[in-house]
Amino acid sequence: MYNVVGVQLSFSNTTYYFSPNAIDIKKGDFVIVSTEQGLQFGKCVTDIREEKKQNLVLPLKNIIRIATKKDKEQEQENQENALKALIEAKKIAHSLKLKMNFISSNYTFDKKQLFFLYIAEDRIDFRELAKKLAQKYKTRIELRQIGVRDKAKIVGGIGPCGLFLCCNSFLMDFNSVSINMAKNQFLALNPTKINGVCGRLLCCLNYEDDIYTELKKDLPKLGSIVDTPEGSGKVVSINALKNTYQVEISKNNIIEVVGEK
Repeated sequence: MYNVVGVQLSFSNTTYYFSPNAIDIKKGDFVIVSTEQGLQFGKCVTDIREEKKQNLVLPLKNIIRIATKKDKEQEQENQENALKALIEAKKIAHSLKLKMNFISSNYTFDKKQLFFLYIAEDRIDFRELAKKLAQKYKTRIELRQIGVRDKAKIVGGIGPCGLFLCCNSFLMDFNSVSINMAKNQFLALNPTKINGVCGRLLCCLNYEDDIYTELKKDLPKLGSIVDTPEGSGKVVSINALKNTYQVEISKNNIIEVVGEK
């Protein structure tokens, strides 16, 4: 078990875990943290607590300090400048005829790097754009192409379940999702039902897939021929949660059979 504190960085709703670094921190504190990209400003969304190793990305980065009034003012200035830089980047990209849809921009807290996230249908040669931005803002520029799932994670929204998007709330990484998962759970293969706001398959198809696989293990396959006390018939439907399946003995005779479990 590791002592950690959950922090949301200023540009993301995702919670990341950091080592409290022997600093007395509580939920609601604003902090400066160390990340792979440099110093970042964030807000503690948990108190110090213990977390299992498998739930963490090790080695943990450290909380550097609790943010001061000056730090908060600096962060506010960084956000305002990042927004201006985003507007400027769009103008330069348009002048260079680059087909880029910019999503967001943010400075590291120490302003040593300026990040831009964008969506594009094809690979973009943005070297000239990066050069112009670096000349203007005198800092390291990073332009990162993301997918529609990443955009949903950043922008957020409400899912078909009525709750905030999982990717924007708590998912750290995107797991692979396949159409076979929808089939395995007997869901209607209607894109409006099984696709999320990003247009890709719902991440939550992953959540119950293993359970359905386990429940169906001892049930016959859909379309198979089975023997019943009333005779042989074709399996026309399966209810894995109830451990039952329906068998069509004849055109007007469909019976429900309980599985062996």
